[in-house]
Amino acid sequence: MSHNFDPSTLSDVVAKDIIELQQRIENLKKGKEDEERFKHYRLTRGVYGQRQFGVQMFRTKLPYGKITTEQLIRLADVSEQYTRGNLHLTTRQNIQLHYVKLTDTPAIWTQLSEVGITARGACGNTVRNITASPNAGIDPDELFDVTPYVQATFEYFLRNPICQDMGRKIKIAFSSSDRDSAYTYFHDFGFIPRIKIVDGEEQRGFKVVIAGGLGAQAIVAPTAYEFLAEDQIIPFMEAAIRVFDRYGEREKRFKARMKFLVKKLGVDGFLDLVNEERIAIKNKSVVIDRNLVKNTQFGATITDDLPKNINLQKLETWVTTNVYEQKQKGYFAAQIRIPLGDIHATKARQLAQIIRKYATDDIRLTVNQGMLLKYITESAIPFLFHELDQLGFAEPGFDSLADVTACPGTDTCVLGVTNSTGLALKLEEVVQEEYPHLLNESNIKIKISGCMNACGQHMAANIGFHGSSIKKKPLVIPAMQIVLGGGVDVEGRGFIAQKVIKLPTKQIPNALRALLNDYEDHSNEGEYFNDYYQRQGKIYFYNLLKPLANTDLLGETDIFDWGQDQAYRQEIGVGECAGVALDMVGTILNDAKEKIQLATEAIEHQAFNDGIYHAYSAMVIGAKGLLLAKDVKCNTHKGIINDFQTHYVDEKEIILEKTFPDLVLQINQNEANELFANSYLKEATKFFKQVISIREEQLQTSKDKTVISNYYKA
Repeated sequence: MSHNFDPSTLSDVVAKDIIELQQRIENLKKGKEDEERFKHYRLTRGVYGQRQFGVQMFRTKLPYGKITTEQLIRLADVSEQYTRGNLHLTTRQNIQLHYVKLTDTPAIWTQLSEVGITARGACGNTVRNITASPNAGIDPDELFDVTPYVQATFEYFLRNPICQDMGRKIKIAFSSSDRDSAYTYFHDFGFIPRIKIVDGEEQRGFKVVIAGGLGAQAIVAPTAYEFLAEDQIIPFMEAAIRVFDRYGEREKRFKARMKFLVKKLGVDGFLDLVNEERIAIKNKSVVIDRNLVKNTQFGATITDDLPKNINLQKLETWVTTNVYEQKQKGYFAAQIRIPLGDIHATKARQLAQIIRKYATDDIRLTVNQGMLLKYITESAIPFLFHELDQLGFAEPGFDSLADVTACPGTDTCVLGVTNSTGLALKLEEVVQEEYPHLLNESNIKIKISGCMNACGQHMAANIGFHGSSIKKKPLVIPAMQIVLGGGVDVEGRGFIAQKVIKLPTKQIPNALRALLNDYEDHSNEGEYFNDYYQRQGKIYFYNLLKPLANTDLLGETDIFDWGQDQAYRQEIGVGECAGVALDMVGTILNDAKEKIQLATEAIEHQAFNDGIYHAYSAMVIGAKGLLLAKDVKCNTHKGIINDFQTHYVDEKEIILEKTFPDLVLQINQNEANELFANSYLKEATKFFKQVISIREEQLQTSKDKTVISNYYKA
């Protein structure tokens, strides 16, 4: 056990998480824990397998990207102690640490928990980090501050049984205004503030969009409600997640997101199931404390003379592109470009000290891998700029054409096909050196993903790229699929980019030049890039870029990937986002037993809602184990429930007092009270004992079988 692993100062619930992780790591080392089962477990604790053998990525969970200087310094300290000293800011407003040893993760989590940072639900099939407009609370266009709603949602679903073992992940975003700077349009749940007057009184609520998504099959989220009262947003999400958990695909990973379920059922059909589920929810209304998130400090007024060596010309450009006045008059926000989202620990600590001098202690990480600082007085702006400039963090053009977003790609990600980071730096160089007049062009975004899975959000870019490959016999060479026309326009309309053409990756800088030159030469005055793309049409841009697809034009080093000095080798691993690929009946039934235990503990502590859901999960998992023993596919919870009736109850292999669907689905027909919780758990326990008995009979006639599936789920 690590000498830094001491959770005694933490709350009981946090300490339990970390102690459990430590114990399961020890069991894994001793051969007492199935490796694939452990993989599913560690993902839900923020520990993700890295491309490099023997090391992990450790992901934090920072709702709406808020981080304090104390937390930033602690992350820096931890990264130096346990990793290579780099902090990576993600497009999900998180911070990741790379090159982590598995055995160090409990100590890392312990030290981060001491300053209020968790990793629970940061990866895996959970409710992931909840993102929001980074300028929420200071946005001049906002109707109200959405951060209390984000924080309340984060707290409600953290460790909530309904969202710890789903078929796939759930992503939620809150925008501060109709400009949709949080990109709600490609989330599972998106919320945009609304206010209406009822009987002369102001009532807060949200426009709600659901079931959006990026990736290989991107979908713009349809509207579920034009107005949903503020106290109803959490009950709605809970009911919807329960429906997704029961009806969502589990075997076919590429069909397991909410967008596919809603596409199958239709928005109205999905909402009908959500409304049916509401009876089972304990909290029919969740009133949000509007003061849950507070600003406690404001920037200082500076009366000193300007530093003699300050770069006044760069300051002027930086203020134009990176600074704006908040809705709180007299205070300003400064946006910091973080190249590739990477900050070394040494600079992170220095940055924290600068922030403490000039801004409020409330940093917001941004979806383009940068930072936003708040409550800066006008007098402090030059001094803040000067110190940032000395540190290398005062480059102009925040969130502009020159501020390229990129996932780590083949640097660390097992799914990476090509190098995102080297290309991003090259494209930033092209813009800065050849198109300096476009440095403040904020209506064209460039985003890069190392594969089609869209961690770099390339499908939400005006000009996007995702990693691929093409053949140049006898070689396979790195390539980028170019997508155009995505992103959010000035009115808040969301667009999904369209695939145009695949080009060798070394030709991408030339492709960018061709696109920018054509846009400058042929667009109408003030025409938005996406409108220009739609007007010209996909074929126009295909023909524009097609000459660059000629592999005969490539030189010897052009077949290398960016940042590489040798021939490209395509090495694509298996991603861990959706769980794992190996399962055994016995292991599944052990999971069901664990759910019974969790249900018992929850009900003993008066957490009836949680106990009921654990009991429900125990029955479904137990049924799944027996179905897999008969080679029956288990795609959805609903399918498991129906198939178990067909293959076991109807065949008289198990005797129940009611049908299996009637037994299990009591969950959405009863209030979550003490009486029902105890009754439901009693029935689940009785059912599970029969399942174990049946399994023992099966093992007397045949060996325990290994069951191959595309998920480790139930």
